[in-house]
Amino acid sequence: MPVLRKVIPVILTLIALAGAVRLIAPAIAEDHHQEPPGVRRQLAFLRDKLEHGADTDAQALFPEGYYFLNVLYGLSWVELGRRGVDPGRAADEAAWALSRVESAAGRAPFDPAAVPPYGVFYAGWTNWLRGGLLTLRDDPAQRARFAADSQALAAAFDASATPFLAAYPGQAWPCDSTVAVASLRLADSVTGTSRFAPTVDRWVDRARGLLDPATGLLPHYVDASTGAPVTGARGTSQAIIQRFLVDVDPAFARAQYLLFREKFLARPLGLGPAIREYPRGSDGPADVDSGPLLLGVSLSTTVVTLGAAQAQGDDSLAAALAGFGEFAGLPLSTPGTKRYALGFVPVGDAFLAWSKTALPWTGPMPPAPAPAISPWWRLPLLTLLFLIGVSPWLPLLRRRLRARRIRPAKTSGK
Repeated sequence: MPVLRKVIPVILTLIALAGAVRLIAPAIAEDHHQEPPGVRRQLAFLRDKLEHGADTDAQALFPEGYYFLNVLYGLSWVELGRRGVDPGRAADEAAWALSRVESAAGRAPFDPAAVPPYGVFYAGWTNWLRGGLLTLRDDPAQRARFAADSQALAAAFDASATPFLAAYPGQAWPCDSTVAVASLRLADSVTGTSRFAPTVDRWVDRARGLLDPATGLLPHYVDASTGAPVTGARGTSQAIIQRFLVDVDPAFARAQYLLFREKFLARPLGLGPAIREYPRGSDGPADVDSGPLLLGVSLSTTVVTLGAAQAQGDDSLAAALAGFGEFAGLPLSTPGTKRYALGFVPVGDAFLAWSKTALPWTGPMPPAPAPAISPWWRLPLLTLLFLIGVSPWLPLLRRRLRARRIRPAKTSGK
């Protein structure tokens, strides 16, 4: 017991110090052209997991598990390459990921008879990855495929009665169409033309007329035949919309982002920043996309919003979300790898790596919006950590003070 009295305070103090360091140390790149801390080690972890079937395991968790794990791995490498981090390897890894999303396993959940083929979710994300690869390395075959797939997407939007195409038969989510439209803007950026600008501009005008009346944001789920909102704005889809909308129309994107931030940003229990799944003042059930909701907060939405904040130039919020993630995300590092949640959910690592590398692809970084979070947001957590680190020593300190008070005074002899 005497040993435990000394060991437990030491352990708690070390835990508190580690937590404080994670809160204070930069968790994203301080310059938009630098390599974000730890991302390459996250990708090393993910590559190993992918080679051992993590994408197949993810498919058992949600319908796009296999696809998302591979496409996000490839997109994270594209983002690193665009920052000047080992662009040759970045292109190789992105091409490897693209081959996997275009495999039979990658296409399995989607309908080949859909318009566009395999549905707008598959077509949009795949086109975005292929376009990203072309920004790192020219390849005539990939360029021809990118042009053809972009044309097919544009034709589908132009022929549709609604701006929100179906991802699955009879099911349409606006976030999927946002990704696809961003890929058309990327196609013009890659080719230096404005071939798809009329389609993109028309999409923005039509989407503005179908906003969720309760929030003024793009809705979560719509009627596939009319585009009319069925389910109002939700954090899960909004985080993706805000990440891509900046590459579609910067002015519309900034207005939507500020609304999203106003209605979904929260500080549960007055601690670190997080993103709600439902707007403030409303609640709803969790689902496979949101994951468990803790005080209304979705961890997956919070992770993706980190990328949206970076793409909007909202560095103060991005840094706060990333810092809180380092504190609460249970990161585990080795010399060559890094994983969060102890590595139990690799798709979560994929979303986080992708979010920490986010930058706009088709235009300059937008100006920073007014801060939404105080620079003192860490103070409550640092105070809590200080109390955790100090309080175990108080009984020992009291015992020593008491012993000094009752210790008999020394007498001098002659």
